[in-house]
Amino acid sequence: MHDRALRLTGLGHALPARVVTNDDLAATLDTSDEWIRTRSGIATRHHVDPGTATSDLAAEAGARALKADLRSGGSGEVDLVVLATTTPDRTCPATAPLVAHRLGLGTVPAFDVNAVCSGFLYGLSTAAAMVTAGAAESVLLVAADTFSTIVDPTDRRTAFLFGDGAGAVVLRAGGGPTVHDIVLGSDGGQEDLIITPGGGSREPGSDERWFTMQGQAVYRQAVDRMTRSTREILERTGWAVDEVERFVGHQANRRILDAVAHRLGVPADRVVANLDRVGNTAAASIPVALSDAHERGILRAGEKVVLTAFGGGATWGAATLTWPELG
Repeated sequence: MHDRALRLTGLGHALPARVVTNDDLAATLDTSDEWIRTRSGIATRHHVDPGTATSDLAAEAGARALKADLRSGGSGEVDLVVLATTTPDRTCPATAPLVAHRLGLGTVPAFDVNAVCSGFLYGLSTAAAMVTAGAAESVLLVAADTFSTIVDPTDRRTAFLFGDGAGAVVLRAGGGPTVHDIVLGSDGGQEDLIITPGGGSREPGSDERWFTMQGQAVYRQAVDRMTRSTREILERTGWAVDEVERFVGHQANRRILDAVAHRLGVPADRVVANLDRVGNTAAASIPVALSDAHERGILRAGEKVVLTAFGGGATWGAATLTWPELG
């Protein structure tokens, strides 16, 4: 895909301090710890406190990725910031310029990307295209969401699934590649599967501010699209399934992760998962899982890694990379 190699040189994530357990939710919802664990694999998640916004988490994760970049021999500076989010601080302006400002990156270009839970992969493709075209030598890609601010806390169908968080990577041209290829797809005919009806130009006066999701249909589509996009990216990269050493899917639901891995033939011990501790952090889920796995020593330099996600839109995608040596 790239005329110029794309290296991952920095990595970091941020989670709010407040931990919400299943028992905490059961105190106000008609649910239980057992019910939630059985249906999702989630035990805890992190929620922002009032007054904390997406940009706060994004800046914290970005700062950690830039610090890690320095340790890996980078400059700790970048010439482009891309923020993948569905929960910007405001509908106008974009949140990325504020994140760049708070990180002291000067007047570098910065913009938001919205592909919901596929946002990190869409941002990764955008960063790769900018580097390949020579429009940027280095990119800070941040994925951050605070879904607790748009999920109805009284809705037992969705309230238990989502946590807040941010993950970030620094990407640089040359000396690789660590990122090999990326495939993306979408189907706007399925926009109602995952939607927040109010707040946009379609229904500007609507009071329907809460996120809604058609759970069973989303499950079927997520399993199908993540499986198919993974097969496509493996074929394009020239990897066999048994060569994949780490499989990192969007951390939506343990049942989805297990179903995709089973269809692909990926052994359970190669599936990276942390949703039991953080829930579904939407666009942030893949970079948060990568950063967490790196900190825990699960990801090792030279390993072949596959990423895949499905999100609202509907959107989906997959990517292949060789895990780098990070400082």
